[in-house]
Parts: sequence; structure tokens; C-alpha cells
Amino acid sequence: MPTPETARPLASLASPTSRAAVPPSEHPGGAATRAAGSGAAGSVIADAPRHDWTDGEIAAIHELPLTELVFRAQVAHRRHHDPTRVQLCTLLSIKTGGCPEDCGYCPQSAHWETGVERQGLLPLDEVLAKARQARDAGSTRFCMGAAWRQVRDGAEFERVLAMVRGVRELGLEACCTLGMLTREQAEQLAEAGLTAYNHNLDTGPDYYHRIITTRTYDDRLRTLGHVREAGITVCSGGILGMGESRGDRIAMLGVLARLDPHPESVPINALVRVAGTPLADCPPLDPLDLVRMIATARIAMPASFVRLSAGRTEMSEETQALCFLAGANSIFTGERLLTTPNPGQDHDRALLGRLGLSPL
Repeated sequence: MPTPETARPLASLASPTSRAAVPPSEHPGGAATRAAGSGAAGSVIADAPRHDWTDGEIAAIHELPLTELVFRAQVAHRRHHDPTRVQLCTLLSIKTGGCPEDCGYCPQSAHWETGVERQGLLPLDEVLAKARQARDAGSTRFCMGAAWRQVRDGAEFERVLAMVRGVRELGLEACCTLGMLTREQAEQLAEAGLTAYNHNLDTGPDYYHRIITTRTYDDRLRTLGHVREAGITVCSGGILGMGESRGDRIAMLGVLARLDPHPESVPINALVRVAGTPLADCPPLDPLDLVRMIATARIAMPASFVRLSAGRTEMSEETQALCFLAGANSIFTGERLLTTPNPGQDHDRALLGRLGLSPL
């Protein structure tokens, strides 16, 4: 991670309208920010993360000229992260298909005919073998996803707890996405050593009901609260390209950026259009829209890991390179993300090598 001394020259570069350097003394603990340009987008870079973002401020940042937006994202990135390192994560479906939720994007929903076969919870030994393979291939975080609406106490949850303990014993970070949690279940996961819990908001509050009707936005926020109270780090982001407006995307970032603390991990997913789901015919996401969202997330939540997540098989290497430039510093590697395709480890290793980036 860069030291304050190495980050300071970048942070003190001036705005397009004024090239006078801004002394570091004008950034006391993040209370003051670098003035660049005019309007709400002018106060975007602080020494410490903010939690009082308005949607208007986030929108003004999002709509900056792309070159200025990416520049500011790079400044924020370098204050909190090593810009040459990328965390490799692996995501395994430990229980596949048959989910009672009606998420319009999900091939695992029992509501849609997608060809995904329903499978029970995997055996502990099989999951730990996959975790070893992921570790040996360079991943430092192993994520386990189960197609449940909510966690139910009993033998299967006990097996998940054993998986968490086993993954941590392998020296890996352990992440789970299991649906909704009670406070007590979050505490049990914390006791087992869970590093992070993934529970995406998916989109903005006003558009959410057009994607999912079987749980509410407040249900999601309640689970995130249980996770935070249990001392587990939060992984929460969204999906782009589901027919939402730019305002919906900005509103989603606003909800995340006002959480205190911010989610330690913010996955930004591009919709994987799966035949049989209601969103299968959505138009492809504009790659620059993805870049803008990653850069805006980096500025609004500078200390978080911004994860370039689903949809990379449809992205060019140039698009992915721009995403790293905009502040993404984590990817999911391996042949599949739950049930959808993902670039293989050889491809990712070659791409990072060409960009001069190294695994964290």
C-alpha cells in the first residue's frame, strides 16, 4: 500500500481549472476535500471515507468527463490501496438450484426454466478440496454460495459452519452468500471464523421491486445489519444492465456509501443474460457505463475492495483494463461463478501479466 508520502503528490494535483497544488494541510482527517471543478462533484477526494454522501453528489461525480472521473478514482485508489495488486477470489456453488426467490436475473430460481439442475448441499470434503485448489492457484478468498432464500438451522447449516472453519484452517479468507440471516445465525458464522458475508442490494430501492418480489429491500438491509453486528465484514454491491436507469444505479451506490462503515467489499456485476430468465433479452451493458460505476464506487467508498465480478466473459480485455484503471482491485477467478461462465485462471493470469498487475 502506498505511504502518505507517495500518495500525497497525486492527491495534491489541482483541478482542470486551476493547477495550483493543494497543500496536504487542507485535508485534515478527511474533514476537508480537494476542490476540483465546480458544483457537487468538486468535493470528492478525502483522506478518510465519508458516510454522508447525497445521491446528488454521487450523480455529479458519475457524470464527470471520463478522463477526470478516472483520474479522481485513481487518486482515491492510491490513498488506500496498492494500485499494482489485485485480489483473486474463487466462488463455489455449494448448493445449486431450486431457490424459491424470483430474482429476475438468476438461473437458479425455481421460477424459471433455465436448465440448471437442482443439487443438494455439497459434502464437506469436496468443498475443502475445491478450496485447496483455489488457494494453490493464487486465490486468497474462497466464497461459498447456497441457493437458499434464508438460512435454516439444522444439519445443513452445521455443515456450512464446518466448511467455514475448514476454509479458514487452509489460510484463506472465507466468504458466504446464503440468503437472509438471523442475528443468531450471523453470530454462529462469526464464531466459526467467517471473514465476510455477501448479500447484494442488486439495484436501487425504487427499481428493486421490478427485479425481485419475494423479499424486500429492507430484508436485505436487515441481514447486512445482522452481519455487521456480529463482527463479520460486509460484501454488498449490485448488478448493472437489468434495465435500470442511471438514477437507479446512483441510488444503489448512495445506499452503500451511506453505510457506516462502508462495505469492505463492493462487487460490481454486469448482468449475465441467461436464457429462460425474465432478463435474458436485456441489451448488452455499455462497457463505459461499467467503468463509470466502478470509478464512482471507488471515489465514494475509497477503502473498500471494488470487485469486478460477474459478466467478464463478455468483456474485452481492454474493458477489464479500464476497470482496473478506474479502481477495481479484485476479480473472481475460475471456470464458473456459481452456475455461469467465468474466465479461467490461465486467462486471468495472462491478462494480469500483460497489465503488469500482481495477485494480492
